[in-house]
Amino acid sequence: MNGEEFKASRHAVIPQAEAQAPRYQAQVDLHLHTTASDGRLAPQELVRLVAQRGLKVVAITDHDSTAGLAEARAEAALHPGLTLVPGVELSTDIPSSEVHLLGYFVDEESQEFQQLLEHFRHGREVRARRMVEKLNELGIQIAWERVVELAGGGAIGRPHIAQAMVERGYVTYPQDAFARYIGRNGPAYVEREKLTPEEAVPLLIRHGGLPVLAHPIESGNGEPLLTALKQIGLVGVEVYYGHYTPEQVELLLGLANKLDLVPCGGSDYHALGTPGEVEPGMVGPPLEVAHRLLALAGGRRRQVRH
Repeated sequence: MNGEEFKASRHAVIPQAEAQAPRYQAQVDLHLHTTASDGRLAPQELVRLVAQRGLKVVAITDHDSTAGLAEARAEAALHPGLTLVPGVELSTDIPSSEVHLLGYFVDEESQEFQQLLEHFRHGREVRARRMVEKLNELGIQIAWERVVELAGGGAIGRPHIAQAMVERGYVTYPQDAFARYIGRNGPAYVEREKLTPEEAVPLLIRHGGLPVLAHPIESGNGEPLLTALKQIGLVGVEVYYGHYTPEQVELLLGLANKLDLVPCGGSDYHALGTPGEVEPGMVGPPLEVAHRLLALAGGRRRQVRH
């Protein structure tokens, strides 16, 4: 699939209710966020939710943070049959777009890795503060202190700014804030220091991680990017993701098979409560895909298995 096919497929979105039936059928979700970054459920609450829905393998992948993993692991120990994969999500830059990389089985105990994550989180905070300043200049009066409160000690991100805008009545839903103000082309958008994908893949590998390209259609890039990253250690790509249509999944699955990449995926759940939000159990790869990922982790894997 080339870049133009990726861009065209962005617009082929159908309601999730039509794409998935019954509502909760997936057993695997490898893309979940907690209050350690910009999710709204605490790690313990999120693990309880996925256990209640009968999921078998899940990954916590907070932005630039592994702070939620200990609590999630402790809760997972109470739910026989649930496998918890430790992960992280890193943002990287390419010309005119972003590429997100998931790292599964990262070494949480690495002091060097934690220092890097702290540096990335600091960059998020600096960027968010400047965004609030730009919003104030535009007449959108939200307080930085409230954004910090909404983050609750986790990594500060744009969703916290969006939540503050919803509270003040400037937008109805968080996605409206992204569309109108703080998305990449919005008047209050601010860049932050990021890695390139070519830097992030070896970084994750160096710290025990299995790198997987997240939501590839959103980046607007296709086979050339995946091929280049595969050559330096990329092991997978999200195929079964969010609102992706059956046609999009088929295209991505063919590309994953061609390049011998693990076809991963998940809901990218943040518990924002927005209309149509994809929830755990609604979308995800087959169980055998999770088993393949676990096997690849080998001696590096740190998941809790029951």
